[in-house]
Amino acid sequence: MFSRSICLIAALCWTVAEAHTVLTYPGWRGDNLVTNETYPYGMQWMYPCGGHYTTTNRTKWPVTGGAIALQPGWFQGHATAFFYMNIGFGTDGPDHGPPNMSFPMVPVFQIVGPSKNPYPGTFCLPQVPLPNIPNFTVNVGDNATIQVVETAIHGAALYSCVDITFALPEDVDEVNETNCFNSSDISFNNVFSTAISGNTASSASKTLARASFWPVAALLMFTFL
Repeated sequence: MFSRSICLIAALCWTVAEAHTVLTYPGWRGDNLVTNETYPYGMQWMYPCGGHYTTTNRTKWPVTGGAIALQPGWFQGHATAFFYMNIGFGTDGPDHGPPNMSFPMVPVFQIVGPSKNPYPGTFCLPQVPLPNIPNFTVNVGDNATIQVVETAIHGAALYSCVDITFALPEDVDEVNETNCFNSSDISFNNVFSTAISGNTASSASKTLARASFWPVAALLMFTFL
C-alpha cells in the first residue's frame, strides 16, 4: 500500500518536472529546457523569464503590435494549460530589463492539446496588440520584453521571454505560414468567471467541498488498494 502511494507521488512529480514551452517567434532569450543542480525543478519555472538574463541581441517587433508563436507541448504535462502574454517596457529594472511585467497584452486563454504526453504542435497569435496605457506612447527604437506565462493544471507557472526593440512594421522579419501557424491538434477555450450560487462564503465553501470530495476520495481509494 505504501509503495503504491510513493509510485503515485513520483508519477505526479515527473509530470510537473517535464512541462515546458518554446518560443518560436519573434525570438527567445535562450534555451531554458534545463534541469540540473542549479535548477533541480527546471530552469523555466524561474520568474520572470525562466532563469535567463536580459539579452543584448534584441529582436525587432512592430511598434503597432505583432505575432507571437510558440510550442506548448515540448515535454509532457500539457493536455490543458492557461496562457498569459505580458510586456514590460524599458531597461530601468533588474539586469537592465523592465521594472515589471505587469501589462497584459491579451486576456488569459486556455489551450487544449491532444494528450498529456509530449506532442508536436505550434500555435500563433498573428496580431498581439500593445496594451492601452493612459498617457504612454511607444516609439521606434524603444526597448521592451515580452513575457509568456504558461500555468499548468496544478497552478505552477512556466516563464519564457523575448527582448525586443520596437521598429516600423516594414523593418521587421516577415510573418508568414512558415513561422506563424496553428496546428490542428491544438484548440482554444475562453476563460471566464461566474458567481457561485448565493454569492456568500458559506455557499462557496459548500460548493467547493462537494466539488473536491470525489477526486480526493478516489485518490484515497487508490492509495489503499
